[in-house]
Amino acid sequence: MSAEATSTIEWRREQGQVPYTQALAEMEQRNAAIAAGKASELVWLLEHPPVYTAGTSAAADELLDPRFEVVEAGRGGRYTYHGPGQRIGYVLLDLTKRGRDVRRFVHSIEGWVIDTLADFGVESWRAEGRIGIWTHDQQGAEAKIGAIGVRVRRWITMHGFSVNLSPDLTHFSGIVPCGIEEFGVTSLAQLGLDISPQQWDDAMIANADKFLGELQQEAGQN
Repeated sequence: MSAEATSTIEWRREQGQVPYTQALAEMEQRNAAIAAGKASELVWLLEHPPVYTAGTSAAADELLDPRFEVVEAGRGGRYTYHGPGQRIGYVLLDLTKRGRDVRRFVHSIEGWVIDTLADFGVESWRAEGRIGIWTHDQQGAEAKIGAIGVRVRRWITMHGFSVNLSPDLTHFSGIVPCGIEEFGVTSLAQLGLDISPQQWDDAMIANADKFLGELQQEAGQN
């Protein structure tokens, strides 16, 4: 990656699981510190113990079986599951320096995940009217392999994306994932790919130039 594009970003990669509430508290603190000019931007790659998180649009009847802790996340969207085997990317960037365009930011994150999945031979896409990253499962049906959910406060972004490497897909049955009942979820493991968190992180970082470049381009147009 170019030094100019990444010089203000801390890249943090966790090997162990980080409890969701702990990560949420750290994001809140980091958001305030970045806004105050006291901390660098952050991309944080990690995984959580099993948890259901509720976005600001979550409907009570979409929580079907609260077998795990349920946490109000404060991000946009509805119910999402996080757990072992799922790689999370929390992206805390200063949009005052990277274009004050939240839609462009979300679109760029989606593209970043799609490009990374392509590196592992998985074709994926955005779907009109459905947030997230989609692919075909083993039976050829359209299924969700990645989720997107962000929050922007003081023009500093929070939350980000999750990608299913090898989670227990039955854990998603406790919710209506992102409020979408008619489509299932899949994973790289279900598609026959054994991808470690380190391999995934390496590929994400290798594709970061394009993601950040899109935001820099947008900032330059303002």
